[in-house]
Amino acid sequence: MSAVQPPFPKPRPEVEGLQAYSAPLEGRRGLLRLDFNENTIGPSPKVLEALSAIPSDHIAIYPEYDGLREAVLANLAAAPAGLGCALRPDQIGIFNGVDAAIHAVIHAYGGPGDGLLTTSPTFGYYAPCAGMQGMAIEAIPHGMPGFAFPFAAIRSALSRTPRILMLCNPNNPTGTRLAADQVVELAAAAPDTLVVVDELYEAFTGDSVLPIADFEAMPNLLVLRSLAKTAGLAGLRIGFAIGHAAVVDRVSRVTGPYDVNSVAVTAAFAALSDQPYTDAYVAAVKQARHWLVSMLERHGIKHHAAGGNYLLIWPQRSVQEVEADLRTAGILVRSMAGKPQIDGSLRVSIGTLEQMQRFWEVYVSLEAPASLP
Repeated sequence: MSAVQPPFPKPRPEVEGLQAYSAPLEGRRGLLRLDFNENTIGPSPKVLEALSAIPSDHIAIYPEYDGLREAVLANLAAAPAGLGCALRPDQIGIFNGVDAAIHAVIHAYGGPGDGLLTTSPTFGYYAPCAGMQGMAIEAIPHGMPGFAFPFAAIRSALSRTPRILMLCNPNNPTGTRLAADQVVELAAAAPDTLVVVDELYEAFTGDSVLPIADFEAMPNLLVLRSLAKTAGLAGLRIGFAIGHAAVVDRVSRVTGPYDVNSVAVTAAFAALSDQPYTDAYVAAVKQARHWLVSMLERHGIKHHAAGGNYLLIWPQRSVQEVEADLRTAGILVRSMAGKPQIDGSLRVSIGTLEQMQRFWEVYVSLEAPASLP
């Protein structure tokens, strides 16, 4: 007769009822990765050179961040659109990826019963972060057809003074875009709401609010950026929060002192120093997206393409079957089955032209080519 096991210590009620965010990340190496909107070719050779040059004793030393904030600022200021106002290093927060920045923002500013306002569908990590804080989530659907940003509904909801407004711009997974002046309008309309703009995919679209942002005049605006989608550092986890110094400070207070490791810091310096490499990759993705959209249109395949390095395709067969068949052929895509407004679709990340031509050849062969026009 087995002994009765004692009960384990119970967590907070918010955690006990939480549905954790998870993603099928295992077994992806060696396949064509069109499932998580990552850079599909890898980082700059300068990143690899910098990593290979790390002295072995540096691994035993806690990470140092001197100069990294300045490097981020220089990179942002050198962009074609530039910055609306000059920024200081204390306006840049460094995080273990933008996921960690999102968690920190919500940890710092959200509490039981506070409101988190966002759109639906959107990035799936916002909701669990809000849930673990006991926040009340209000997710407003996009306008249909076309997944238009629900500007009037969001503006109206801001009158209830939610604690946080999370905007993914362009939105993942719908690609919905919001013009920078509209972001500023929303922030101006709700000075007591922290308006967080997740700009992970901005480089593929060009809707950043940074060229017109004045964080001194609008301290409730916070922008998140990453080196994962463009510069190819997704595996090293490094992201940034850009905003008013006081807000960045409060968000950083709920993180550990050494959350970003030395290897990621070394890679970030190298990636930021080779912007032409990143720009060339972004240009290649845009070219490939244009080509794939033209093929989808020519063959009358239902799809939706807007912002970001991804698009949605509705296959004729079961989305689960097509996803599985593509994987068998060595290509990974992401099923959107069960998600509001996009159920039955596949989200397909965009890589290079050669990669998308490979995807197209396999996809057409799987999707009953005789029925395609």
